[in-house]
Amino acid sequence: QVQLVESGGGLVQAGGSLRLSCAASGRIRSIDVMGWYRQAPGKQRELVASITSGGSANYVDTVKGRFTISRDNIWSTLYLEMNSLTAEDTGTYYCKAHVVYGPVERQYEKDFWGQGTQVTVSS
Repeated sequence: QVQLVESGGGLVQAGGSLRLSCAASGRIRSIDVMGWYRQAPGKQRELVASITSGGSANYVDTVKGRFTISRDNIWSTLYLEMNSLTAEDTGTYYCKAHVVYGPVERQYEKDFWGQGTQVTVSS
C-alpha cells in the first residue's frame, strides 16, 4: 500500500509563513497529479493547489501570489510554501496523490490522502 504523511503545520500570526510537506512511501511506481486541500471548520474541503508530475501548477484564486506548490519527484515529496497568511487560511491541510503502485506484475492506480496537518493563523 501507499502512505502519505503531512508535516509542517502549526500556529502562526497573520502575515507569517509556513511550509508544509507531504512524504509519500510504499510500493510506488509513479505519481501523477498531487495536490493540497484544506478544510476549515464547518466548511467543505477545497482544493488549494495542484501540480502535475511535469511541474505544471494551479492555484485557487484566494492563494495566488501567496502560496507556492512544488514537488520532489525523486523523493516523492510534495511541498506548500505559504506566505502572508491570514485567518481565512486556517484549517486542516491534506495532501492527495494519484499513485500507480504495486509489484511490476500487477499494478494498481488510486488516489491516496494524508491524515492532515492543522494550520491555525491568529489575527
